[in-house]
Amino acid sequence: MKDDKEGPPAKGRVAMLTGAGGRMGEATARKLAAEGYRLALVDRNAEAVERLAAELGGDHIAIAADLSTPDGAAQAVAKCEAGCGPVEILINNAGIFTPAKLEQTTDAEWRRVLSVNLDSSFYLSRLVVPGMKSRRFGRIVNVGSMAMKNGGLTAGTAYAVSKGALGAFTFSLARECAPFGITVNAIAPAYVEGPMITEGLSPEQLEAVCRQIPVGRFCQPEEFAHCVAFLIAPLSGFITGEILDLNGGLHLD
Repeated sequence: MKDDKEGPPAKGRVAMLTGAGGRMGEATARKLAAEGYRLALVDRNAEAVERLAAELGGDHIAIAADLSTPDGAAQAVAKCEAGCGPVEILINNAGIFTPAKLEQTTDAEWRRVLSVNLDSSFYLSRLVVPGMKSRRFGRIVNVGSMAMKNGGLTAGTAYAVSKGALGAFTFSLARECAPFGITVNAIAPAYVEGPMITEGLSPEQLEAVCRQIPVGRFCQPEEFAHCVAFLIAPLSGFITGEILDLNGGLHLD
């Protein structure tokens, strides 16, 4: 049995971060770059990730891609491998929000939300897990939501379902990958400050929600980034199949 309690070093590891153009993605990119990871920053917004990669400097690369299709995911992985190397860490952060409840959810919106929030994680994981298995190392972090546990206070039906399914995907993949040195975990944040909540909810809704959060404020993107860094750290190799709550006490289980 290998006696390596600290696991492989973080410095130089290749991490693919999706949704890197948003507030949570940007905070995570800055955190991981500071810790020595080599980043492939993926987002549909080419300008956002190109700017971020330039600001971070070093060997980080920007990839513009639509991850909601198998071809888009395959192209992103190929560009990462060509520019940085094989994906050793995958952070499935890409996601879109909708407040639409059941009767207001159109067929198109249902499919759009599921394809971005769930399908992209499946496509990318299917592409990178074989290499992780062969190298006997990997870290996958899926970004869920409090809505995956409680149905959501303000989240729409499609959004809550997509995140709930992502939780089941996390459990399934964690069980499959554990013997190969790969950990698979998820984070379930609630109300991280950024456009996803400020543009998706009215000021009245935001105020009402904030009053319900025991710590009395919204989550900061840097706090989310800290959770990602923790789950992919070398000393987190004995944590897998977990969903880490990040909600200020709004939901306890």
